[in-house]
Amino acid sequence: MGGPGSSPCASCKLLRRRCAKDCIFAPYFPPDDPHKFAIVHKVFGASNVSKMLQELPVHQRADAVNSLVFEANARVRDPVYGCVGAISYLQNQVSQLQMQLAVAQAEILCIQMQHEPTLQSHHQVLELDQDHKALLLNNNNNINNCGNNTNNNNLGYAMSSGQFNSNFASPSSIMQMQMQMQMQDPLKQESLWT
Repeated sequence: MGGPGSSPCASCKLLRRRCAKDCIFAPYFPPDDPHKFAIVHKVFGASNVSKMLQELPVHQRADAVNSLVFEANARVRDPVYGCVGAISYLQNQVSQLQMQLAVAQAEILCIQMQHEPTLQSHHQVLELDQDHKALLLNNNNNINNCGNNTNNNNLGYAMSSGQFNSNFASPSSIMQMQMQMQMQDPLKQESLWT
C-alpha cells in the first residue's frame, strides 16, 4: 500500500497521482511491475477497472485482476478477436483431438473384430475335441462292460454245465481262464469298431 515514505503503486505512478492509504489498485498492481497496469489501463481504462474492482468482494478481486490482465494481453496480440481468438483456437484443438481419439477407437474396434473369428474357431475346436474325448471314453466303457459281461457269462456257463472237473475248479485255474478271455477282448473290441 502507498503511504508516506513508501513507493506509490504502479497505477498511481503511471497516472501521476498521490497513492492513498486505501488505494484500491495498490494490492494488485505493485510498483515493481508497471507493465501489468499499463496494459490494463490501455485496453480497459483506469476508471473502468476501478469501478469493476469496487463492485466485487475483496476475495474475488485478485482473480478479476488476473483475468483483466490476460484479456488485455490477448487484445494487444490480436486486436480483432482478442481473448475470443485464443478460446476458439483451444476449442479447435479439442475438436481435432476428439476426432483423432474417435479414429483410434475405431481402428482398435476393427482389429478386435478381425481377431474374434479366430478366437471363436479356436474355442470351437477345443469344445469339439472335448466332446470327442468324452464320446470315446463312453464307448470304451461300454465295450469293457460288454466284454466283462461276456466273460462272466462264459465262465458261469462253463461252470454250470459241468465242463470243469475238480482239477480245474481251483482258483488258479479260474484266474487262468479269465486271463485267456481278457486276452481275447481286444479282438472283440476290434470287431465291434469295424
